[in-house]
Amino acid sequence: MAVLTGSASLGQASPSLSAFAAGKAAAFKMFETIKRKPEIDAYDTTGRQLEDIGGHIELREVYFSYPTRPDELIFNGFSLSVPSGTTTALVGESGSGKSTVVSLIERFYDPQAGEVLIDSINLKEFQLKWIRQKIGLVSQEPVLFTCSIKENIAYGKDDATVEEIRASAELANAAKFINRLPQGLDTMVGEHGTQLSGGQKQRVAIARAILRDPRILLLDEATSSLDVESEKIVQEALDRMMINRTTVIVAHRLSTIRNADSIAVIHQGKIVEKGSHAELTNDPTGVYSQLIRLQEIKGSEQNASYDTDKIESPVLSGRQLSQRSSLRSISQRSAEVGSSGCNSFSESHVVPPTISLDLSGRGSQALPATVSSPAQVPLSRLAYLNKSEIPVLFIGTLAAVVSGLLTPIIALFVSKMISIFYEPVDELRKDSKLWALLFVAIGAVSFITAPCRFYFFGVAGGKLIKRIRKMCFEKVVHMEVSWFDEAEHSSGAIGARLSSDSAAVRALVGDALGLLVQNVATVVGCLVIAFEASWQLALIVLALAPLLGLNGYLQFKFITGFSADTKKLYEEASQVASDAVGSIRTVASFCAEKKVMELYQKKCEGPIKTGIRRGIISGIGYGISFFMLYTVYACSFYAGARLVKDGKSTFSDVFRVLFALSMAAMGISQSGSLVLDSAKSKSAAASVFAILDRKSQIDPSDDSGLTLEEVKGEIEFKNVSFKYPTRPDVQILRDLCLTIHSGKTVALVGESGSGKSTLISLLLRFYDPDSGHITLDGKEIKNMQIKWLRQQMGLVSQEPVLFNDTIRANIAYGKGGDATEAEVIAAAELANAHNFTSSLQEGYDTIVGERGIQLSGGQKQRVAIARAIVKNPKILLLDEATSALDAESEKVVQDALERVMVNRTTVVVAHRLSTIKGADLIAVVKNGVITEKGTHESLLSKEGDYASLIALHTSASTF
Repeated sequence: MAVLTGSASLGQASPSLSAFAAGKAAAFKMFETIKRKPEIDAYDTTGRQLEDIGGHIELREVYFSYPTRPDELIFNGFSLSVPSGTTTALVGESGSGKSTVVSLIERFYDPQAGEVLIDSINLKEFQLKWIRQKIGLVSQEPVLFTCSIKENIAYGKDDATVEEIRASAELANAAKFINRLPQGLDTMVGEHGTQLSGGQKQRVAIARAILRDPRILLLDEATSSLDVESEKIVQEALDRMMINRTTVIVAHRLSTIRNADSIAVIHQGKIVEKGSHAELTNDPTGVYSQLIRLQEIKGSEQNASYDTDKIESPVLSGRQLSQRSSLRSISQRSAEVGSSGCNSFSESHVVPPTISLDLSGRGSQALPATVSSPAQVPLSRLAYLNKSEIPVLFIGTLAAVVSGLLTPIIALFVSKMISIFYEPVDELRKDSKLWALLFVAIGAVSFITAPCRFYFFGVAGGKLIKRIRKMCFEKVVHMEVSWFDEAEHSSGAIGARLSSDSAAVRALVGDALGLLVQNVATVVGCLVIAFEASWQLALIVLALAPLLGLNGYLQFKFITGFSADTKKLYEEASQVASDAVGSIRTVASFCAEKKVMELYQKKCEGPIKTGIRRGIISGIGYGISFFMLYTVYACSFYAGARLVKDGKSTFSDVFRVLFALSMAAMGISQSGSLVLDSAKSKSAAASVFAILDRKSQIDPSDDSGLTLEEVKGEIEFKNVSFKYPTRPDVQILRDLCLTIHSGKTVALVGESGSGKSTLISLLLRFYDPDSGHITLDGKEIKNMQIKWLRQQMGLVSQEPVLFNDTIRANIAYGKGGDATEAEVIAAAELANAHNFTSSLQEGYDTIVGERGIQLSGGQKQRVAIARAIVKNPKILLLDEATSALDAESEKVVQDALERVMVNRTTVVVAHRLSTIKGADLIAVVKNGVITEKGTHESLLSKEGDYASLIALHTSASTF
């Protein structure tokens, strides 16, 4: 009996064994990561620390190739010297190696040969964290974390005060827009800073670098995302910051580096020219001079169109200075032309523009959404999702039932077998062989049924997970954009739902369900035996059973609540980890590893505390459960003894009842061990079905809606007003009217956050306006099929987003992945992407890495342009489409865009005014209304808002 009881107790541990197996598999990968020693370790406290550094930088005979592309040599004996306190600018074509210099100085990578020196000391000899604290980096694509503006700026310096943060924001020209936000510095920026415009994000990133007060400053197109006014002011702030600091500037726009002490022209990983601006321009045949001439082509065209008498001198006239200052008060003046009028223009001259999509006024505090607890999901819904596996589940259920019935059979055999010990020796020997064979037979049956139960229920559970993940992901990608603006729908939270929540649901259908079926069969079988032996005693024991059930129910209720809370807390921790890993270069450059770890640890403290509370309650619950169990045993023995004494039952019958019911109790107890998994699974199922049950307000998978046989491209905004759903207190557009004629180009200009890109978002139906109408060829776009509508439009964004796939696949995405090889190559050639792609070891099969990290900024942008070109859209939406390109590539791509724009309706959002002067219509957007609109020449003659912007731009671009 002792052995049997012990064996049964070991059986109760079976549900935990699968958890241990899963834990060991997960731990293997985790411990591999933990044990791996980084080649460049930010936590390594060894290394040199000086009192201060002079800042002299030298790259000496450097050979380097990226680890993911070891066959492609970026630098082959590259050398560069940047004297302390001077400014050196790096120019050259995209992919030439400029940003690699920055990565090597930051020690994101080490060269394969050669040295990177600071103050004649090899960078490897310094303590990594200490040297990085002396370096400030502002990247072309600003990376912000999912926290407040204040916390993002504070990443620049440990223990920064609010006054220091405000001073940095002021210097970066970020204070103005921050003060306009309802929550000010406490405004949440959203995931990857999506709640701010491109220019606003860049200014926060610059403020973060200014706060650091670094000895060495690395600027990688630091002002490329800013409007003209902001660029001028931020550039002045950077100029002040650069005084007595060693500065390395990576630039495509040569006008931004003309005052550098030294300019190095890099071509294919080598410096082909070096000198000051004046020295390099003295050689008219030099590479730098050719780059200058390429940019002067556009500059001279603009200058010729803007009253050359007023811009002969780099010094602005008094009236121009007045225009600059008056730009700050544009909103105080009434618009001279257009304001909210629905006037249309039809001039015919078309010149391809460059643009800049800012997120137009999205920089306000997202109001906390009211989150209701997801409704509990009935098991019938999960069973319905598993209906395809009914044959598999049926076989698994048969195996579980047979396996479950073996337990009461064993109980019956044991209770009968005990009587043979009172028989003579010969009979005992004879009967013992029979019983031994019977037990062997039971073992053989169990050997078949147990693996079958595990296998078939495991298959059903695995297929359910796959199906749920697919359905969930399909639902997620069809959600409207505003759904992703909410904090609880961040990529970390959604990733957690797709991975852990979907897997947790398996406990309701997989191994746990098999065990439950087995235990139900066990309990039923044991009850049949008990009632057959002594129905009176069986009824007495059953009367006490609800005590066990009540305890289990209370346990389940407690743990269910804890599971839901823990899941939410883990999602928050997952978001922190997602931010840190996705922005690891920013984390490394600002030595924020410790800060990120502390934040992650803080987010994990909640689940730990909840886990401890859950453990205490579970322990108390299990203690009470066993107390109740042994109380039932005591009552049963007492009742059995009274029945035998009264002659209403025999000893063997009482023993059979007690043994059968003890086996049933163990089955119930075994099922009780599933309470934790069941509670977690139900919480996970509620979370998953909350996504599956939600209907997207703007659903691209909805095939209903209007489609046009032929799209002309006539677009009209009629009295459109709009506020972002997450901040209903901030008005973005106010009764805006705008007509864009078929085949014409309309350029939207204005400062960051004015509402320009909101028009693009509304046109693509990322959002719907609160009031007013948007029509395409006279038809309301709300009534059109969304997928068809978006297929008619091609978008090239300021920050190109590439997928972790091949260059070929990324371009083919523009045509739903169905583009032919010839179409992909033709699009790449038009976008000037074919040559650099062909030069790569793997060509079009080159993996671009996460978010295109393996390509330079210009290369990424050209792939993104090729993706838009292969789509052959009727309407083209451009967002600083050439901002990341070098001068030569910019001209080629601009020519390509000009060819693509012919006979297409084109909407250009721009900061760089020189790129849109040839548009058929230029609309100046200010605070959600159009203050002026007209052609370049007509707007200049009015000397209003547009003329002020031109004056600023002319001043900024004059050599």
